[in-house]
Amino acid sequence: MTLSELQEVTKGLGMPGFTAKQIAQWLYVKRVKSIDEMTNLSLKHRAMLSEAYVVGAETPINEMRSQDGTVKYLYHTFDNHFVETVFIPDEDRGTVCVSSQVGCKMNCKFCMTGKQGFSGNLSANQIVNQIQSLPEFERLTNVVMMGMGEPLDNLDEVMKALEIMTAQWGYAWSPKRITLSTVGLKKGLQRFLEESECHLAVSLHAPLPALRRELMPAERAYSITEIVDVLRNYDFSHQRRLSFEYIVFKGVNDSVVYAKELLKLLRGLDCRVNLIRFHAIPNVDLEGVDVAKMTELRDYLTQHGLFTTIRASRGEDIFAACGMLSTAKQEEINKN
Repeated sequence: MTLSELQEVTKGLGMPGFTAKQIAQWLYVKRVKSIDEMTNLSLKHRAMLSEAYVVGAETPINEMRSQDGTVKYLYHTFDNHFVETVFIPDEDRGTVCVSSQVGCKMNCKFCMTGKQGFSGNLSANQIVNQIQSLPEFERLTNVVMMGMGEPLDNLDEVMKALEIMTAQWGYAWSPKRITLSTVGLKKGLQRFLEESECHLAVSLHAPLPALRRELMPAERAYSITEIVDVLRNYDFSHQRRLSFEYIVFKGVNDSVVYAKELLKLLRGLDCRVNLIRFHAIPNVDLEGVDVAKMTELRDYLTQHGLFTTIRASRGEDIFAACGMLSTAKQEEINKN
């Protein structure tokens, strides 16, 4: 819950006004797992809270460890549904990749989560729990909303989770530690940009609408040209970062022709492009490219004024890399 929601709870139970801040500190600073641990609340108040509420912190039920140190965790959410969360260590950085939905409605051709279909939205509790109950919580430096699901398709709950992460009564993290990744749902995009200061990463993958439609059905409703037009109304020249994610597919979007279209599309925007290696998934007729091709694209774009990086691939051996998260098999096992 946010502080305002905690205030509603304590007011409804007849508790003093300051109690809500005490509860927030127990939840988000001391990260207690039960109401009984909130020892500066009276026994009476703890009993009243316990009748109607729980802390809701649930540890992962399974984990897989990659050869490169990446760890993928499985969290139970509701009914027989689950989400995957990925912790990525890198020298003095620790990044957690957080999910916002069980499955996804966007059905991007290259993504296993989309192939799973959509089962439901996560609550703010289930989003925050992936961070709060992460065994490596104390090592975290960054959060990326890039796991299962489309964050802007579950915006109310995502915004509550972001508030908890960044508010002084919550984790008190700088919004510059958090990046939200989206295909670009126009209405939700504008609200996110106006109500949050977190970084934004747009899943681009093709600079031409016709090609992007083949890869990403969401292009039919929310064109990349419309998305870029919206972004031009905001200032990304200071601390807030705008980036575009571009998975490189062999013979599809890997030629200089598309690099030139990228330059044309993004001209004048203060942004960067992250080139991502494609990780093969079952029953999808797409292939990745070699390092030489990735380097060629990066150098061409950078030389023409568009800052471009090649994102390091992590956790592929445990299906934890970009586009590989799916709990369809786990949910099928549990139904049977």
